[in-house]
Amino acid sequence: MDTAVKIIPVSAVVPTANRSVVLQITLESVAQQSVQPAEIIVIDASEDELTMQLCAKSIPGLSSVIRYEKAKQKGAASQRNQAVDIAVNDVIFFFDDDIRMQEACVERIWTCLQSDNSIGAVNAMIINQRYHSPGKVTRFMYRVLSGVTLRSYAGKCIGPAWNLLPEDDESLPECNQVEWLNTTCTMYKKQALPFPVFQSHFKGYSLLEDVALSLTVGKKWKLFNARTARIYHDSQPGTHKNSVYQLSKMELINRHYVMRHVLNRGGFVNYCKLFLFETFGVFSTATSINGIKNILPNTFGKLAAFVTLLFTKTSS
Repeated sequence: MDTAVKIIPVSAVVPTANRSVVLQITLESVAQQSVQPAEIIVIDASEDELTMQLCAKSIPGLSSVIRYEKAKQKGAASQRNQAVDIAVNDVIFFFDDDIRMQEACVERIWTCLQSDNSIGAVNAMIINQRYHSPGKVTRFMYRVLSGVTLRSYAGKCIGPAWNLLPEDDESLPECNQVEWLNTTCTMYKKQALPFPVFQSHFKGYSLLEDVALSLTVGKKWKLFNARTARIYHDSQPGTHKNSVYQLSKMELINRHYVMRHVLNRGGFVNYCKLFLFETFGVFSTATSINGIKNILPNTFGKLAAFVTLLFTKTSS
């Protein structure tokens, strides 16, 4: 073991499937950290053995112990649940298999998490996915859906569970309180987590499962973004992302779940806000050739979700 590396009592959780090449890059970025988690639990839903072979070999500089398991059920949420069940440490470190951690990333998340007993979770700043100053129409939407006028809506979860990314502004402190967290690179105190960590509602690609988890934890604990803990998210294509129709349908169904069952926002006004948000989402993407092509499958996906929600509500 490299004596220059500090091992912290953290269990990292990484769900993966058929992405051994990008996973290796991710693990190599962890190996470059001066602070590393005690263990990295890889739950693999791959159809080949390449990921298993990767986890069995030595990665230069990596002092964390890699624990490998085949996934019992494929899906980001279920794979993470499987890992949490066998984790031995009091802090759970969720990160995706396609990120690159920059210098001192783990250390800065850990330091922020330990800075206050009331903090339940902390995430990293994604340098290629972050809050930008909105245009006039988007700012109007923020104001209407939140019901308040703010200088910045960064890190907020407004209206029908519209989750906005944190802001990377040098005038801000290194740790900033937010209302929700992703699972792209995030540490949770185990005692803050619900059981099960991710509800059975979230299947497959599991859109918004991170929003549901963090909002649940945020009811009792503070959530923070470690602004100077930086990662690059090299988001990968996959069969689970190929169908605009299916993703559009899942997004609305899962957002409705978060709105109703996590935020407890129901009633006519909130459903109007949900309709407004989804309509805005469909047409705001039509700013490119590809976006225009996706308007129909996107719209049909939303309509299918609406029928599903209506049928579910009627049958229940």
